[in-house]
Amino acid sequence: MSNALRSPDAKVPNRALKAARSAQRRQIRTGLLFVSPWVLGFLAFFLYPFFATLYYSFTDYSGLGAAHLIGFANYWALFHDSLFRTSLFNTFYYTAVELPLSTIVALGLALLLNMKVKGMAFYRTIFYIPSIVPIVASCMVFVWIFNPTNGVMNSLLSNLHVPGPDWFFSVSWSKPSFILLGLWGLGQPMVIYLAALQGVPKDMYEVASLEGAGPWHRLRHVTLPMISPIILFNVVLQLVVCVSYFTQAQVIESQDVGGPGTSTWFYVQYLYTQAFQFLKFGYSSAMGFFLFVITAIITTVLLKSSSRWVYYAGDDR
Repeated sequence: MSNALRSPDAKVPNRALKAARSAQRRQIRTGLLFVSPWVLGFLAFFLYPFFATLYYSFTDYSGLGAAHLIGFANYWALFHDSLFRTSLFNTFYYTAVELPLSTIVALGLALLLNMKVKGMAFYRTIFYIPSIVPIVASCMVFVWIFNPTNGVMNSLLSNLHVPGPDWFFSVSWSKPSFILLGLWGLGQPMVIYLAALQGVPKDMYEVASLEGAGPWHRLRHVTLPMISPIILFNVVLQLVVCVSYFTQAQVIESQDVGGPGTSTWFYVQYLYTQAFQFLKFGYSSAMGFFLFVITAIITTVLLKSSSRWVYYAGDDR
């Protein structure tokens, strides 16, 4: 009986099991090898800077020498800094207006470009081109268009006997001018919405039409629910872009056309100034982490509330 258990045939399953485990280990090593560049990049450029920012936010650090721990002093100083409050207000004002407006405009353009009209490829190209224009070039074009003295926009308004505002020079019009600039490059979210619209099943529109639903009801009860995950995706991305608004304001203000005072002083601009002009890396780190917490809270609330208005195929909620 014992000789039968020790026969060569009894070793076959063990050999097959070892071979399978060896093949599995080779696959894991190969997979880790392929993803290692991303893992190293994530550790070096995302995870380490995140924890370094958190650490330096509790220190007094100028970039030279050692950092000295000072506890929550940087965070306490934020709420006693008038420029911090101004930049925070300007950023959230811009976000509160730009985010819904850009979503409506991009979705509206996608709906128009989804129609069966002759020459639609040309129209889609025209509306997409602004999104691939470099940001600096777009800013320079807008500086020229909205120049209060000899700009194109005020020239057109004067022909209509309408007094043109000072745009970037005005306290009341500077932030709306940046909002108009933000609507200039909506080609990328527009294309994403357009792809989502073309993925909506045609038979759903046919059934809705047979039930007597008009264009508005088809949009509200068929189109928007079917593309709601894409809307959520674009809203979250646009939220991050809005709260980190920097390049456009920095470029335009470098042309000496910024709004008077601090009317266009955005949050990341102030953070950049504190870090690289005044060398207050501890203070700017506190600003950066504070912005991260605020953005994370808003995003979490947005994702939690999405269960009420986002529809996923196969979801029985």
